[in-house]
Amino acid sequence: MTNVSEITTTRTTSTLNSNPSSSSSSSLKFDVSWNQTLVNLAHQASVYGIAAGYCISASLLSIINKWAVMKFPYPGALTALQYLTSALGVLIFGWLKLLEHDRIDILTMWKFLPAAVIFYLSLFTNSELLLHANVDTFIVFRSAVPMFVAIGETLFLKQPWPLLSTWLSLATIFVGSVIYVLTDYQFTSTSYGWALAYLISMSIDFVYIKHVVMTIGLNTWGLVLYNNLEALMLFPVELLIMSELKKIKHEISDESDWYSFPVLLPVGLSCLFGLAISFFGFSCRRATSATSFTVLGIVNKLLTVVINLVIWDKHSTLMGTVGLLICMLGGVLYQQSAVKLKATATVIEKTEARDEEQQKFLEIQPEASLVEKGNSASGGNG
Repeated sequence: MTNVSEITTTRTTSTLNSNPSSSSSSSLKFDVSWNQTLVNLAHQASVYGIAAGYCISASLLSIINKWAVMKFPYPGALTALQYLTSALGVLIFGWLKLLEHDRIDILTMWKFLPAAVIFYLSLFTNSELLLHANVDTFIVFRSAVPMFVAIGETLFLKQPWPLLSTWLSLATIFVGSVIYVLTDYQFTSTSYGWALAYLISMSIDFVYIKHVVMTIGLNTWGLVLYNNLEALMLFPVELLIMSELKKIKHEISDESDWYSFPVLLPVGLSCLFGLAISFFGFSCRRATSATSFTVLGIVNKLLTVVINLVIWDKHSTLMGTVGLLICMLGGVLYQQSAVKLKATATVIEKTEARDEEQQKFLEIQPEASLVEKGNSASGGNG
C-alpha cells in the first residue's frame, strides 16, 4: 500500500519540476507580446510623425513661397531652384537607398516632356500669382481647380460624369469663389490674370498628369524625378520669354542685397519645403487611408488660413474669408464624394470579377457532367 505522504511528495516534486517550463513559456509569451506592442507603438509613432511632417510642410509652403517671392521677386528663378532641390533630393536619397526611383532614360524623358511643360507652367503661374496676389486668393483658385478637373476627366479620360453629390460640392466651391472675388479689395487685372492662368494650367496639369501616371509606367519617385528634372531644363526658355535674366543682371550690377541672409532664408526654406512636401506627401499617402489623407488636407488649408491671418495683413476681408471657407467646405465635400465613388467602383469591380468566376464555373459544370456520364456509360458497357 502506497503511503499518502509519498504520493503528496511525488505530486509536489512533479509540480515543481513542471513549473520551470511553464514559467519559461509564460515569459516567452510575455516577451513576444511586449515586442509586438513596441513594434505597434513604433509604427503608430512613425505614422503620426509622417502626418505631422505633412501638415507642417503643406500648411507653411504657400506662406513661405509668398515670403520668398516678396524677397526674391523672380518667380522663374525661384521655381528653378525648387526643381533643382527636388531633383537632387531624389537622386541623393536614391543613392543612399532611402527610396527607389526609375533610371533616367532618354526615350522616357521624351515621352514625359509634355507633362513636364505643363507642370512647369503650373508652378510658374503659381509663383506669379503669389507675387501679385495674397495667399487667400491662391487658396480660392486652388480650391476651384476640381470643377474643371471633373469636366476634363470626363471629356478626355473617359471617366463617368460626376455624381449629384459631386456637382453639389462643385457648386459650393463656385459660390464661395464668387463671394470671395466680389469682396476682394485687392482686386487687380494683373493678379486675377495670373489667377486665371494658374487655374487653367493646374486643371490641365491634373488631367494630363493622371493620363501620364496611368500610361508611362514610372513609380512615384520616378515621376517626381522626371517632373522636376525636365522642368528645370525648361528654365532657360522662361528666362528668354519673361526677360528675368535682364532683371537679375540689373540687380547684380546695382549691388542689391538679393544674396543677403534675409533673402536667402525664405528662398532656401521654399526649396526645402518643396522637397519635404514631396517626401511627406507620398509617405503619408502610403501610411494612411484615402479618407485620413483627405482630412489632413483640410487641416492643412485651415492652418494656412489661420497662420496667414496671424502673421501679416496680406489677407482678405471678413466676407472674403467666409467665401474662402465656403470654397474649402466645397473641397471637403468633393474629396469625400470622390472617395465614395472610388469605393463604389472597387465594389463593382469585385462583384463583376466574382460574377465572371461564377459564370465560368457554370459553363464548366455541364461539360464535367457530360464527361462523368460518358465515363459511367462506358464503365457500364464494360
